[in-house]
Amino acid sequence: MIPLEQTKRVVIKLGTGVLTSGIGNLDTERIHALCGQVKTLRDRGIEVILVSSGAVGLGMGKLKLDSRPKDLATLQACASVGQTILINTWQKGFDPHGLTVAQVLLTREDLRAKHRHNAVFNTTERLLSHGAVPIVNENDAISATEIKFGDNDTLSALVASVTNADQLFILSNIPGLIDMQGTGEVVPYVEKMTPEIEAMAQGTTHTTSVGGMVSKLSAAKIAHRAGCGVTIGSGQDSELFNKLLAGERVGTYFAPSGEPIKSHKRWIAIQDHTHGSLTIDAGAATALQQQGKSLLAAGITASAGDFEAGDVVKICTADGTAIAHGLAALNASDTRSIIGLHPDAISTKHPELSSSVVVHRDHLVLLD
Repeated sequence: MIPLEQTKRVVIKLGTGVLTSGIGNLDTERIHALCGQVKTLRDRGIEVILVSSGAVGLGMGKLKLDSRPKDLATLQACASVGQTILINTWQKGFDPHGLTVAQVLLTREDLRAKHRHNAVFNTTERLLSHGAVPIVNENDAISATEIKFGDNDTLSALVASVTNADQLFILSNIPGLIDMQGTGEVVPYVEKMTPEIEAMAQGTTHTTSVGGMVSKLSAAKIAHRAGCGVTIGSGQDSELFNKLLAGERVGTYFAPSGEPIKSHKRWIAIQDHTHGSLTIDAGAATALQQQGKSLLAAGITASAGDFEAGDVVKICTADGTAIAHGLAALNASDTRSIIGLHPDAISTKHPELSSSVVVHRDHLVLLD
């Protein structure tokens, strides 16, 4: 585990259950305590980005709704009403510490499009350089189904990846990943996500929440791929970060991947939408996974989709398992024309194509 005191930047995700005491009621005492913990981290030279839930629940209270709406328009209305209350409450909590908050509202499309992904990074960098505390939430007031993150656990992992955070803290009203089928205790350390670990996850039935442990483990996978460590812990523990700074192990820590992903690959790593797929043989799979090679035309057995050069494509083994994402060096038509061909054959049959590399290793990210 990376000691917190050696960490330069963290993302802290706070669930609705942590921030509220019932529908429409913010737990201002807890929020003020959390602001104090953020100030402690800042005083140690650690930059902090918050991902804050709660807007929909607050809007539900203000609009006098006692259960989470099913229709999108009412959910959007709740978020619109609640977001203003939420950000103002955070600012009041940080006022005694002399810190300024900055509201950042995102949709999934903001991270799918590379130029918008870069804009999110640049804006966050500038906010942090000015000493502000970015407070991120999904832009629920306009998010439609196809551009939603689905839950703030996923959002927090994507934010951690985009902003090159060292660690992600997902805080809710549970102390960590609990081994419900075994010891009944919190699992302190997870080196790698396995079917056994995933089987421990359970959903949530909380009225204002989305996700549960299933979404938290999914978020941990995303952050792991980006080289970011993850701690799932209790947001009700007012001494959580003091304990971590003192070297105590709290909650469940998920180790990051062995090699931190390079910044220019992070956008590729978090893409949930690809423009096509490439099926490869066993030799090519070994070259990618174990030797760090580029994907050559000779190792491709099939291609699907209508992609252009520069689009993100999924790379799969013969049984359909996705093992990597990468930027296509060629469009779909050119790729199909050289599938299975060795470099000499390509130069003879297609002299207009200068290389047999279909996905260069500098633009390829392995999936777990």
